Amino acid sequence: MIDDELRPPRLTYLALFLRFLRFGATGFGGPAAQIAMVRRELVDEEGWISSARFNRLLAVMQLLPGPEAHELCVHLGVRARGRLGGLVAGLGFMLPGFVLMLLAAWAYARFDIDQGWAGAALLGAQAAVVALIIRATHHIGAHVLIDRALWLIGGAATAATILGVPFWIVLPVGAGVYTLVRSGRRGEALILLLAAAVAGLVWVSTREGLGVGAMTGEAAPDAAAAWPGLLLSGLKVGLLTFGGAYTAIPFLREDLVGRGWLDDGTFLDGVAVANVLPAPLIIFATFAGYAAGGLSGAVAMTAGVFLPAFAFSMIFYDRLESIVSEPRIRAALDGVAAGVVGVIAATAVSLAAGLYDPDNGGLALFFLAAMALLALYVIRSRYAPPIVIVLAGLTGLALAAA
Repeated sequence: MIDDELRPPRLTYLALFLRFLRFGATGFGGPAAQIAMVRRELVDEEGWISSARFNRLLAVMQLLPGPEAHELCVHLGVRARGRLGGLVAGLGFMLPGFVLMLLAAWAYARFDIDQGWAGAALLGAQAAVVALIIRATHHIGAHVLIDRALWLIGGAATAATILGVPFWIVLPVGAGVYTLVRSGRRGEALILLLAAAVAGLVWVSTREGLGVGAMTGEAAPDAAAAWPGLLLSGLKVGLLTFGGAYTAIPFLREDLVGRGWLDDGTFLDGVAVANVLPAPLIIFATFAGYAAGGLSGAVAMTAGVFLPAFAFSMIFYDRLESIVSEPRIRAALDGVAAGVVGVIAATAVSLAAGLYDPDNGGLALFFLAAMALLALYVIRSRYAPPIVIVLAGLTGLALAAA
């Protein structure tokens, strides 16, 4: 139900679209800065919704999968003009980033930007992206791993993912274990964890027996991506990105790099570009989709990623708060979130190990990633990610010229 005391102004669909288009076109600094901008204008200045209700709504969005800033815009669009208004607001918010990323992906493929001096700069940027993932793991983990049980789930998920256990075993186990712990059934939680460990070991042994690689799958290099597969990959990401866009990285990497559709370098280049655009970080999926499957791949991947974000607010608008407030559902979501933190940590370890390249400076990229990580902790600004990526790119260029 809409608060009686505060309502959005009556806007045409075009005016609503343009309003959220402006948010999308000026949203530098990631989801925190984008949400702060929406709060300042629509809550503090124009009174679309009360501050208390906005806070509750934001808490719900952060517990649900998907890019929370985009989901928030869809929800406010529904509040203003119904479900069609939610669609209009969400499209307006995501359109600038989609167009810019599509142009960047086209230029990357058309002009072989990953070669020569530009390639050296991107190599430095890749080191900074690894640092960003490590920093994001710490940031997300600090909010998610709030007790010993969640730490145990996160640690077990890290180890399992490094060994090659797939996320569809790791995450449901995290949900089940934490639900049992929160209901006081710790013995059953331990049994479930041990049973999952045995199942994971059997899975890893079977994969190794079949010659299938862990972590990325090491698919044949001539594997090709078709848009239905990219659409499904995007849907998986849209349904599993708890805690922000960085949680999408391991799932997309597993599908795209694991199947041989992309290499790690191209994948990280897309994340680097996304960090300097005024768009939700999750828009790097558009780059990955284009690199793997051309224009149809970019559209399919983007549609898959954002479809759940539209659906949650447009379908469950009146029920979101009550659904997520149910204790057992909250416990299951908390367990999934802890598992996701472990999956991201494992991805960070794998990508950091990949920075060593005897043909490109050996440990130089390790050192550059370490310096980038230090800078991310020191620079207290919403512009820290793009600044660090640009500086790392310039450093990579200088190292290549030396």
